[in-house]
Formats: sequence, structure tokens, C-alpha cells
Amino acid sequence: MKKIGIIILLSAIIMNGFSQKVSAETQNEKKQESSVHTIETTKVIVGKDLIKIEEGDSSINVRVGNRGLNILESLEGNKYRFEKYSKKNDWDQDDKENDHVRRRNRFKGHWAGVELGFNNFMTSDNSLIMPSDIEYMTLHSSSSINFNLNFSQLSLGITRHIGFVTGLGLNWNNYKFDGDNNIHKGTNGIIEILDPAAPLEKSKLATIYLNLPFLLEIQIPVDNNHLNIAAGPIGGVKVSSHTKMVYQNGPTTKSFGDFSLNMLRYGATARVGYGNFQLYGTYYKVPLFQTGKGPGGYDLYPFEIGMSFTFNN
Repeated sequence: MKKIGIIILLSAIIMNGFSQKVSAETQNEKKQESSVHTIETTKVIVGKDLIKIEEGDSSINVRVGNRGLNILESLEGNKYRFEKYSKKNDWDQDDKENDHVRRRNRFKGHWAGVELGFNNFMTSDNSLIMPSDIEYMTLHSSSSINFNLNFSQLSLGITRHIGFVTGLGLNWNNYKFDGDNNIHKGTNGIIEILDPAAPLEKSKLATIYLNLPFLLEIQIPVDNNHLNIAAGPIGGVKVSSHTKMVYQNGPTTKSFGDFSLNMLRYGATARVGYGNFQLYGTYYKVPLFQTGKGPGGYDLYPFEIGMSFTFNN
């Protein structure tokens, strides 16, 4: 019995020592794991840096928009000191670059929308008065209407208020003749007068072009909106053209054809406005008709002026 008692006592002492060793090793592993985790940085970002939280081993940075708070651990123990964050003190260079990108991406130009105005054409010496041998090309200015539907827009911001604007738009031009006449494509494709031999109520040449602009736009903040100024080149490709004659107390005739019109054209356009309301003007450097085939051999240069309402905002 005495031997058995001694064996049991020795076994208990050995087991107790082993368990203390295992417990010490486990605690050391936990401490190592804890020390590893404390040097890791946790970052939480909601939206495009709308809310940003960074947690390090000795600080917590909380940022909401352009304002925030830095909480720093003091060397004096369990004390903390607070530092305010403002837009002037970015946490890192990436934030500055991201802020610039966000401002640039917020730029929105003024192209997409609807436009309504008047169109006409001038001679090469910038006169609205047609030479005597082509007086039949004189237009009824107040009834020569153009309509534009700018259905696509791409804004390329340089800054928040300066950038390039491009897109696509359909351009309808109605050149209403002032006299009882119209035009047709004559010998060698030269445009000549068409005499209907009957009184007309209305007579016009109509064209449709697909336009592509490339504008530099500057936006000047005014009150709660912007004064917008834009200018640049514009090009177009002809989609359709026809003439139309409405007889007094009679039928309406419409003739489709190319009428020796230039298929491609380019020019300059400018616009100024406040908010979504704009005034625009466009002048084309390419004659309406192909060189040498215009009425009487003259080159006539089209232009447009009007107002628009954009859909960008």
C-alpha cells in the first residue's frame, strides 16, 4: 500500500507540471497572435471615400467627406489626444489624387438637349443679299427654321469647371424660299431655278445632317449655378435632303435627291448660357453646295443661330 501511494503521488506531481507547461505555451502563442494582430491596419471605406476609417496600432483615423478626426494614443499610458482633420491636411497623396479625379469626373458639359433656331446662308463676301442672277435663292428668313436633337454626350473634365465636350446630334435645316419658286439639279449637276408655273403657298429645301462637335467649355460659378461658355469645331455628314412645294388650294409635292449638296461639312460653333439654357451660333466653312455646282456657280455658306435647353444636370 505504501508503494502504491508513492506512485500515485509522483504521477500527480508529473501531470501537474505537464499541464502548467502546456498552459504556459498556449498563453505564449495567444500573446504572439495578439501582438501580430495589433500591428495590422484595418481600413473600412464606404462609397468613394464618403466614409473612411483606418485603425492602426496607435491611432484611429475617422473621415467623413472632407472632414474627420485623428485619435492618437499617448505615450503616457492609456490616454489619447485628438487632432482635427480638414481638406487642407490630406492623410496621404492618394487622397489628393483621388480628390482631383473626383472633381474632374464631376465636370458635365452642355451639349445633349434640344435646339431651335433660324438658318440661312451667305455669299463668299458675307452678304445675305443674293446676286441679281440668283435672286431665286433669297430666303424667307423668319420661316427658315432649324431644329437640332443632340442625343449623345461625352464630357472630358480637365478640372471641376473646365473640360472638353463631344457627342452626336441630328440637325434639321429648312431653307424656305421667299419667291414662288424652288430649285432642281440641272445640267452637269448645277443647281437651277424650278418654276412651278402656279402660285405656291410654301416652298423649301430641307436637309438632315448628323453632327459631331468638339468643344472646350468653361463654367463660371454664379450664385447656385454656372455661366457656361463653349466653342470649338463641328463636323457633319448628310443623312437626307429633299425639296417641298405646297401649292395654293392644291397638292403638295416632295422630291428627294442629293441636289449637289456637300456630303461632308465642317465649321465652328459657339454657345453661352446660364444653367441649362443656352444661346448658340454655328457657321460652316464648307459651302452648302459642291464647289462649281451651286446656283449660278456661287458658293453659299450656311449658318445657324438659336437657343437650346440641355439635359446634362
